[in-house]
Amino acid sequence: MPRADLPALPGVLRAEDIARTGRSIAAVQQESGAIPWFPGGHVDPWDHVESAMAMAVAGLADDAARAYEWLRTTQRADGSWPLQVRDGVVEDAAADTNFCAYPAVGVWHHVLLTGDDAFAARMWPMVRAAVDFVLTAQRERGEIDWAVNAFGDPAGEALLSGCSSIHHGLRCALALADRVGSPQPGWEIALGKLAHVLQTHPEAFTEKSRYSMDWYYPVLGGALRGAPAEQRIAQRWDDFVVDGLGARCVDDHPWVTGAETCELVLSLDAIGADGPAAELLAAMQHLRDPDGSYWTGYVYADGKRWPEECSTWTAGAVVLAADALSRTTAANGIFRGRDLPAGMPVTGGRCCTLQNTSRG
Repeated sequence: MPRADLPALPGVLRAEDIARTGRSIAAVQQESGAIPWFPGGHVDPWDHVESAMAMAVAGLADDAARAYEWLRTTQRADGSWPLQVRDGVVEDAAADTNFCAYPAVGVWHHVLLTGDDAFAARMWPMVRAAVDFVLTAQRERGEIDWAVNAFGDPAGEALLSGCSSIHHGLRCALALADRVGSPQPGWEIALGKLAHVLQTHPEAFTEKSRYSMDWYYPVLGGALRGAPAEQRIAQRWDDFVVDGLGARCVDDHPWVTGAETCELVLSLDAIGADGPAAELLAAMQHLRDPDGSYWTGYVYADGKRWPEECSTWTAGAVVLAADALSRTTAANGIFRGRDLPAGMPVTGGRCCTLQNTSRG
């Protein structure tokens, strides 16, 4: 029988369903602790962490801890991880800054869930080095280039979704810094600048408006709350939400994806829209496999699942959404972020001008 403290939503997911989904992720985890997208698939730090967070929620905290240990032992000297690894072999040596910021979210989530201060202390050097690496790609105005290549050169463009996720990562990293007694005032300044540019400078980011992630990520990452967040969600709801099925990945193709749907659920929960959030989580359950895993997406124009795989990170997003809506674990509010540091606000006209946005 699953533990009584596992998330459950009446009529949508039972505690035993969550336990089974956690086990479906653990079944893909490699002996090293790495969690690939699916058996034989590649590993990236972001999706690895999302899966680890879900395993911990599903009662598999020890397996999740192994996943973080894999990050700790594979981190490169500059604080980054390769963008893509398969069976221990680096397939893409570049570093995605969003991917490198996300371990802070996972580590803080694990600390909230377990209360394990020894774990926090052990993981702190990893998180500190990762965040310091990410901030090497921050521009003067506040946006952060999405990648740094194998030679250390920033990509030259910033992405709204990635910077929104980094915003959340910085808040979690600062919370962890407070927990271990190592204040990081420089991070507070960087976070404030990033929040400012996310809230007021859409021109700072490469145009990606066809992707649903660019729509809801400023809310999911905590940069927008209150009326601005509610207005942003309302503006493009009809472009991305398909009644009874979930949310589209892109606005011009007839498919819904489980992870984007559940991230939207988390975004809605963060602004108090629990009703629509629960409806969306229920709607995407058509992607659930009997073994508890979740298919990545569904092409509703021809009734086919696409791609033909169950992905660990999709299952992870489902578990995290269920925890948020059910208010079950001690970490259920990590995406609401009400207790996370906000950074140092940009005030008094301190925002830099456009000539500071390019790199020499």
